[in-house]
Amino acid sequence: MHFELAPPIGVGPLQIGMSRQAANSALDSLREPAALSPSDQGGQHIFRPSGLMISIGCVRDRLEAVELGRPSGPSDVVFFRGIDVFGLPAREVVTRMSELTAIVADDEDPASFVAPELLLSFWRPFDGDDQPDDEQGYYFNSVLLARPGYYDGPSQG
Repeated sequence: MHFELAPPIGVGPLQIGMSRQAANSALDSLREPAALSPSDQGGQHIFRPSGLMISIGCVRDRLEAVELGRPSGPSDVVFFRGIDVFGLPAREVVTRMSELTAIVADDEDPASFVAPELLLSFWRPFDGDDQPDDEQGYYFNSVLLARPGYYDGPSQG
């Protein structure tokens, strides 16, 4: 399945600002009924057969963030404007993102990056740009799409 990040709207059926109940239903709709994961936590996160993790964060009964974790198989792909955020090396994702918007190293974790105007953040545990065999640092492990104001503090709604 292809997932397109569409900040600040959402990803797939998960729309930023939707009610917690609607977000729970949308998250459930992304499960693969023939291959349910015992790691799934209703209303929190699911794991698709590819290993793709999809997590939701709700505050005051509204969806404010969606996080996707890198799949281990090729059947699920996460894109932002044609950029395969988990299939391309992190360095290439940053280069291609910089052609579209400002993207900067995270102040607290320089191996990870934030595109502040889009409210997208890309995480990996360390910088492994010169070590293609070390997937944990060579590729991003997760991407977070958030509501406007998410990094400013608690939701005001």
